[in-house]
Amino acid sequence: MTRIAVVGGGRIGEALVAGLLESGRATKDLVVVEPSAPRAAQLAERFKVRVSGSVAEAVVGADVVVLAVKPGVVDAVLTDLSKADLDSGSDQVLVSLAAGVTTAWLESKLPAGFAVVRVMPNTPMLVGQGMSAIAPGRYADAEQLEQVGEMLEAVGKVVTVAESQMDAVTAVSGSGPAYFFLVVEAMIDAGVGLGLTRDVASELVVQTMIGSAALLDESGQSAVDLRAAVTSPGGTTAAALRELERGALRSTFIEALQAAKHRSAEHGASNE
Repeated sequence: MTRIAVVGGGRIGEALVAGLLESGRATKDLVVVEPSAPRAAQLAERFKVRVSGSVAEAVVGADVVVLAVKPGVVDAVLTDLSKADLDSGSDQVLVSLAAGVTTAWLESKLPAGFAVVRVMPNTPMLVGQGMSAIAPGRYADAEQLEQVGEMLEAVGKVVTVAESQMDAVTAVSGSGPAYFFLVVEAMIDAGVGLGLTRDVASELVVQTMIGSAALLDESGQSAVDLRAAVTSPGGTTAAALRELERGALRSTFIEALQAAKHRSAEHGASNE
């Protein structure tokens, strides 16, 4: 079995470990790096996996090294990683979940020819429903890319993209949950304004979102077709949609995602 070292015991690292164990990975094949002693003890107790405070120690014998840390911490982690006996001639692969950190920059900090795969995950992976986009660096081969994809499928779905598309992915799915939560928040507030209690409005909106997403995922129909099926001519839905279009919902989303993509590119440039 593939041995995996997860560097970072925060929410994303914890979600990945939980998903991997649930998918059948053995505890002996996982190790987590977490410098905080209380957090390390918590993770060890919950998952029964080895938790280390040393990056260099944890990655020994690991086939996959996952950086589940914030972008600002990556440089320090790579400094610690350089103390380990890394071999670019082996099948080891570094998987980075750090937003905006390019494969070229990571490769420049590792032994020549070391395989790197960049990932843009999103927070629904915390409940096993994540959407991860993966992009290979110069030296990652097809088998390693498949290995990384299989690992991430433990916490959701995976697509492979060119790294040049990562800023767009960040705008769409990386930041996407926040757009969704804002729409939910607005609908709940509107329901309260219509006279519903907040608890009732919340339950109505959340279950409507869950059911609608499941219908879209499972029906095989497009969002356009499903929207049309709900919209009777001259009916209540048509009246609501007319107001949303009058408020320039579509163009606002286009501008919002363009702004997110631009900001992602700026973050990437600052990390070079």
